[in-house]
Amino acid sequence: MPGKKTAKGKGPSRAGGKKAAPGKVKEAPGAAPQPPVKTEKPSPQESPQKPEAQKPETQKQAAEQPAAPAKPSWDMKTLLFNRWDTSGVEVEDPGLRNHINITPFVVPRSEGKYGHYEFYKRRMNIVERFINKLMVSGHRGKKHKLSSGRQVGKTQMLYSQMKEAFVIIEKRTKKNPVQVLVKAVENSALLEEVASYRLGGIIARNSVITSPQRRLDLALRHLTQGIHRSSFRNRKSLSEVIADELIAASENDPKSFAILERNRIEKEAEGAR
Repeated sequence: MPGKKTAKGKGPSRAGGKKAAPGKVKEAPGAAPQPPVKTEKPSPQESPQKPEAQKPETQKQAAEQPAAPAKPSWDMKTLLFNRWDTSGVEVEDPGLRNHINITPFVVPRSEGKYGHYEFYKRRMNIVERFINKLMVSGHRGKKHKLSSGRQVGKTQMLYSQMKEAFVIIEKRTKKNPVQVLVKAVENSALLEEVASYRLGGIIARNSVITSPQRRLDLALRHLTQGIHRSSFRNRKSLSEVIADELIAASENDPKSFAILERNRIEKEAEGAR
C-alpha cells in the first residue's frame, strides 16, 4: 500500500513478490526456460584412494634371506668372568643361605658400592668378598705386620689369579668352581666359639653360638690365611695355592688350614660349655 515503508532486505521481492528457490537460476523475462542444474556427487570409484600398503615379500624372496640367529640358552649376565654359569650354584647350609650372595656378575667388582652402609656386605658377590679378603687376610698373632698389612699389588692381578685358580679347579674336579668355593665356605664356617669375660678376679670362658654373618666372615678369613700361609716362601704360584686350599676345604680335608681352625675352635667351645 502507498505510504508504507518496508525494511531493507525484508520486503517482498520485486519478481512477483516471491523469493527465488535455492538451486534455481533466475529467468530473465522473455527468455527460454532452462533446466535446473543438478549437482552430482562423486562416485565412490572416483573418490581419491589412499596409497596402498606395501605388499609383503614373496615366498621366494623370504626364503633367500638368511634366518635370524637363534638366541643362546644362557644369559650373558649369568656368566662369571664371561665363562662360568652361576645360575645352578646352590647353598645347602640354611644358616648361610641368606648371606652368601651368588648374584651373577661378569666382573665381580662393586668398587665400594656397599661399603658405606652397615650390613650391606651381604649384597656383595661371594667371589668379590673372597678376592677382597685376599688383599688383607687379617690378624694372625705375631705375624700381624705380614697378615694385616697390604699383601698384594694391583687389583687386576688378583682377579687374573682368581680366574686362573678357577680354571685349575675346573680341570681337577670337573665341577663348577663357584660351587666349589661355596662348598669350601660352608665347610669352613664354624658353629660355635669361645667368648672370654671377666668374672671377679678371673677371666672366664664360655661357649657361644656364632651368628651367620660372623660364620661367613671367619670362614673367609681362615681360607685366606691358609692361602697366605701356604704361598709364603713357596715356589707354587698364587693361583695353584688358591686352588689347593679351596679343593681341600670343599672336600672337608684336614690338610686345609680353614678346616683345622674350625675343628680347633669347636673343640675349645665344647670344653668350655
